[in-house]
Amino acid sequence: MIGAGGVAVRHAQTLREFADAAVVAVADPDAGRAAELADACDARSYSDPAKMLNEQSPDAVYICVPPFAHGAPELACIASGIPFFVEKPLSVELAIAEQIATAVLEADLITATGYHWRYFDTVTEAAQLLAERPPRVVIGSWLDKVPPPPWWVRRDRSGGQVVEQLTHVLDLLRVLVGEVEVVHAFGHHLSRPDHPDSDIDDVTVATLQMAGGVLGALTASSLLSHKYRAGLEVIADGLALQLTETELTIAREGPPTTRSPANDAKFAVDRAFIDAVLGRGDDVRAPYPEALRTHRLGLAIAESAATGQAVYLSGSGPAGADPAFETLS
Repeated sequence: MIGAGGVAVRHAQTLREFADAAVVAVADPDAGRAAELADACDARSYSDPAKMLNEQSPDAVYICVPPFAHGAPELACIASGIPFFVEKPLSVELAIAEQIATAVLEADLITATGYHWRYFDTVTEAAQLLAERPPRVVIGSWLDKVPPPPWWVRRDRSGGQVVEQLTHVLDLLRVLVGEVEVVHAFGHHLSRPDHPDSDIDDVTVATLQMAGGVLGALTASSLLSHKYRAGLEVIADGLALQLTETELTIAREGPPTTRSPANDAKFAVDRAFIDAVLGRGDDVRAPYPEALRTHRLGLAIAESAATGQAVYLSGSGPAGADPAFETLS
């Protein structure tokens, strides 16, 4: 385990439920935090991930680091031929994620990413409904508070709310609706006494044009004191779907129906990765090169919001030589 923050703790707790997996080591620059998680897992702790990989030679690695810390851990795993699971977002700088994706493909390495929403049975049901009635309009939002980590409010550390939080909704949009071709976004930042070091947008809105003429709109804000809404609404001919991490609402003929997921997607995403590493499963739904497409979308929205100009996404290959997106005049 590289990283020992809250997300790493969650993954470690899940892995401890598996009879065929064990956390053998934890590496984090915060030695105390690494030791605390390692003790809970009966594992060794390190402050240097490279030393951990060299001494432990693990069968697989979970990379749960802040956005700005991606790059070296993934490339070290690739160089050693070690499959890895990486939490979102993939990076702050697109070039780093592109480099990793290229190396993953060249090494033909098993990878997985933290887009666990793909595993909800409610998402599967929504996809089946939309296969019968193609989507025409999509509306996404993430209206929330500023998370505790101090790095979150710095653009060069987190990438901003669209890249760090809204990315789950962007991934769901791609799964259910398809690839985005053009985005045009606007963002706004106000000085806030409770976050004096912040330089990220407090509010972002974006319009989308997708393959097949589907149109969309996105809203993100971190102005609240709690998570108010995070999810996706999809409109098709005679069908409206509202999907969050906790509910699926279906509206067609008759009164709308709402249900909660019947499965634990956070458990399922870890189970799928471990099964793939053990060679007895093929249900990794967002390997690194696929997750890169979602990451590109988030960065394109952030770029458009920064410049006020529309951005075109090329959609060329998971790690092609051409620019992933370019600004339109």
